[in-house]
Amino acid sequence: MGGWSAERDVSLRSGKACAEALDRLGVYRVSRIDVDRDIAATLRALKPDCVLNVLHGRPGEDGTLQGMLEILGIPYSHSGVMASAVAMQKDIAKTVLKAGGVPVPGGVVVSRLEAAKAHLLPPPYVIKPVAEGSSVGVFIVREDQAHPPQELTRSDWTFGDRVLVEPFIPGKELTCAVVGDKALGVIEIVPTTKWYDYEAKYAPGGSKHLLPAPVSADVYAECQRLALLAHYALGCRGVSRTDFRYDDSIAGVGGIACLEVNTQPGMTETSLVPELAAHAGIPFEELARWMVEDASLDR
Repeated sequence: MGGWSAERDVSLRSGKACAEALDRLGVYRVSRIDVDRDIAATLRALKPDCVLNVLHGRPGEDGTLQGMLEILGIPYSHSGVMASAVAMQKDIAKTVLKAGGVPVPGGVVVSRLEAAKAHLLPPPYVIKPVAEGSSVGVFIVREDQAHPPQELTRSDWTFGDRVLVEPFIPGKELTCAVVGDKALGVIEIVPTTKWYDYEAKYAPGGSKHLLPAPVSADVYAECQRLALLAHYALGCRGVSRTDFRYDDSIAGVGGIACLEVNTQPGMTETSLVPELAAHAGIPFEELARWMVEDASLDR
């Protein structure tokens, strides 16, 4: 848990929640590791039976940690090297998902400085880093904005030089988790702020989670089908979470678009996957146990 990405604080909370859940089970000896650059040496000294990976962002979500664990021969949870690396790069993931039959938004990948010069799409549109999570570095450019956000040109920008510019899809924010080979329920996320940003995701009261999502049975089932399809298309293992936008002004299921697949979804007290698991009759302790027992190599 922890690490040095922009999602460090969330990862620490996820790690704390999982460690406490495993402690409550009373069947594991749990070690809490705040990951630093000496993680390989730490793991060699500790010699754990397996690693429960709740690092969000780099290096835990991009295949880096997974590759190191493969070399060290330590079984680990969640997705392997390839799926983690591909899912983390939103532009590459979109190409794979589209080829696999999962609907995704259009858009272009450019440098952040290029995105700051002029509107590359008709507003409203979204600008997001290609390899970050938790909505860090994301901007929604509205119709009344004369030019793109100039924050993209800041010298202290830390979210990478390439950004994805996508059309803004109106409607509902939906998400569905996959555990093993089963899609769980579908949540509609209703932010209490302007949109589902970092604060809405993690601050208590930042958003309302409607479970089951108040959509038609067809749309609900299609989100479950697409979450499982996306999980398999990217080669994910263990637990993943797929986020959608649903334009409910379009009849049928044609308004659903997959935004991204999270291979290391949050496990905090406000996170979506624990809530979806509980709705499916899986207490948080059992979810943590399942992730530990599912750990393996060659994922």
